[in-house]
Amino acid sequence: QVQLVESGGGLVQPGGSLRLSCAASGSIFSTYAMGWYRQAPGKQRELVARINISGSTYYAESVKSRFTISRDNAKTTIYLQMNSLKPEDTAVYYCNVVTTWSFPWGQGTQVTVSS
Repeated sequence: QVQLVESGGGLVQPGGSLRLSCAASGSIFSTYAMGWYRQAPGKQRELVARINISGSTYYAESVKSRFTISRDNAKTTIYLQMNSLKPEDTAVYYCNVVTTWSFPWGQGTQVTVSS
């Protein structure tokens, strides 16, 4: 059974940076596109970044040029480098596959951007 474990969140001031990590059990990275999602209070979960098997990437307009998704297949880990953080980036961040279904969601990692 695939397990997804997110880490790296925290409290950061506006303009700061964080690097999130997502470790996945099982070899899913070579099979599926992977993505970072986030869910802010009272809002639906949204996809913010995707990395395809080919290595090509996609970003939501709201994070483009500030966030960078990457992966390490050997470590079965994906990363999200977040720069120039804004208060509206505050949310719980999750990783999962990007397809018509999902593996069980992990606990996520809280990112709070506040002065």
